[in-house]
Amino acid sequence: QSGGVSLQRPRFLQDRLIMRIVFLGAPGSGKGTQAQRLVADFGVVQISTGDLLRAAVASGSDLGKRAKAAMDAGELVSDEIVLGMIRDRLQEPDTKAGFILDGFPRNLAQARALEGVLQEVGQPLDAVCLLDVDFDILMKRLTGRRTCSRTGKLLNIYFSPQSEIDACKERGGELIQRADDNEETIGNRLQVYRDQTEPLVGFYREAGLLKELAGDGSMDEVYGRLKAALGV
Repeated sequence: QSGGVSLQRPRFLQDRLIMRIVFLGAPGSGKGTQAQRLVADFGVVQISTGDLLRAAVASGSDLGKRAKAAMDAGELVSDEIVLGMIRDRLQEPDTKAGFILDGFPRNLAQARALEGVLQEVGQPLDAVCLLDVDFDILMKRLTGRRTCSRTGKLLNIYFSPQSEIDACKERGGELIQRADDNEETIGNRLQVYRDQTEPLVGFYREAGLLKELAGDGSMDEVYGRLKAALGV
């Protein structure tokens, strides 16, 4: 073992049947997009902590009630509650072919606690994939996001083809920017990532689980690099 994480040869490099993955990467690095492609192609499930929280609150479970009480009080939901939800979710049958954890862990304390949960349920990680994208590109991806008011199509003023932007305007649409997609807010989010999440890179590298790949270029190019890194 290294850094409290089990060292082992990833199972999907042997039989290509099981993937147990955590994605790391700053906001805008494309984690969600690439995770969805793995889900579609390999039948693994994507486990979003946000989705788990919403489902637990709606179900009225014990964990859901505790989460709701915290949120109603304007507090953050504790790691203990989130980990309990992850533990329960990983014991459902559809996770046996593998899973992708989305949005967790975000810091070292969560990573260490998660490892205990994964060992408890017999679902150790196979790989941690880091999508590395230059800071300037991340800023353009996030601050350049727009929605066409006419069609609802998501566009980017820096990266979308001019023909798509023109098509929105020709149909009488406006390019709408989300209020929180401004440079100051995005800069703060990226700084939080650097401060809290980047230490996970060293943690998982030491454990022999880290797969680093460039997150720039087209979605297909990044997906090709991801599959090569995973050996599938």
